[in-house]
Amino acid sequence: MSDSASPPVTMPTQRQLPLDPPQELEKWREEAPIRRLRYADGHLGWLVTGWVAARAVMGDNRFSARPDLHHPTTPLMGRHDAIRRPPGFFVRMDPPEHTRFRRLLTGQFTVRRMKLLEPRIAEITAGTLDAMRRTGPPAELVRDFALPIPALVICELLGVPYADRDNFQEHASTVVSLEVSTEQKQKAIDEVNTYVRALVARKRARPGDDLISGLSSSGELTDDELAGVAMLLLLAGHETTANMLALGTYTLLSKPGQLAALRRDPALVPGAVEELLRYLTVVDFLVRTALEDMEIDGYPIKAGETVTVSLPTANRDPVRFSHPGAMDLTRDATGHLTFGHGIHQCLGQQLARNELRIALPALLDRLPELRLAVPADEVPMRSDMLVYGVHRLPVTW
Repeated sequence: MSDSASPPVTMPTQRQLPLDPPQELEKWREEAPIRRLRYADGHLGWLVTGWVAARAVMGDNRFSARPDLHHPTTPLMGRHDAIRRPPGFFVRMDPPEHTRFRRLLTGQFTVRRMKLLEPRIAEITAGTLDAMRRTGPPAELVRDFALPIPALVICELLGVPYADRDNFQEHASTVVSLEVSTEQKQKAIDEVNTYVRALVARKRARPGDDLISGLSSSGELTDDELAGVAMLLLLAGHETTANMLALGTYTLLSKPGQLAALRRDPALVPGAVEELLRYLTVVDFLVRTALEDMEIDGYPIKAGETVTVSLPTANRDPVRFSHPGAMDLTRDATGHLTFGHGIHQCLGQQLARNELRIALPALLDRLPELRLAVPADEVPMRSDMLVYGVHRLPVTW
């Protein structure tokens, strides 16, 4: 298939509807699953919008995750990619370096450990809802519910004092913002790194039953590497889940028929969580660069060409999901690409699923009259961030 079948496009960033990808992306997917993309620096690479092609790119180790090989998909992404990260940010590495970190982390994110966390997640959720009920309506759900729960969980998993959570939430928000300066982003990264390095030193001296202590005892990571891993998990460990909790609640409150079905049948919860993950897909895209010439879904990709995968659009591909533009909590959403695919598939996906499966039903059960406190179109959306969601969610009951 010719790489000049259609003229190159630039990446759209504006959503016409708050819960749908930009309409241009869905239109382009209907025309072809892959097309030429003009990057912010003029590079001519590729945009992937089809599910089959997206899965193929993410599952192929001939594509690199290294940011120094990438071209910026949008002008603001160039600013984000310019940040210096400490050693240990393994999601931005290729094998064999990535393999070494991934192996160590997989040994910590065991099914058993995630299962043992479930009662604690339920306890944290109950305490958060108790505080909301004591304060009384109205409430701001991002601040009062969506942020505290995953922050407490990831702090407990890593062995970080929960009293320090506000600093991490503030720094994480700065790092994923597309509108702050490179200097502000770098300052946030550096401040978290300074804190985490001190924490690592304390864990090496007095280890506990937590993930940082477990990694420290392996003896395979330097202090710099361990601090980088801990920082990555701390910043990423609550940002995506917090936005899924808030955006998922916004979506359910905006769709009373679906909400009523979920209230009637709690057995729908596991499948409903997968459908929300598919339908909302809070990470807009990921970027890879070809290390050699290859062919993906019939399209010739040359070595050095950067490929951007639109995750929300791939998750709405009718090739994989029937009536994909509709949210259906009874759907089998198996196969969605929200957590990625291949060697870079999200390591904490089971933890995120557990948090969503526990926290969302508890919220609906404890606050049966929960509703938006403002019209849905007045809720401010996070279109200026790397992770999509709502900035604030005023609710009452």
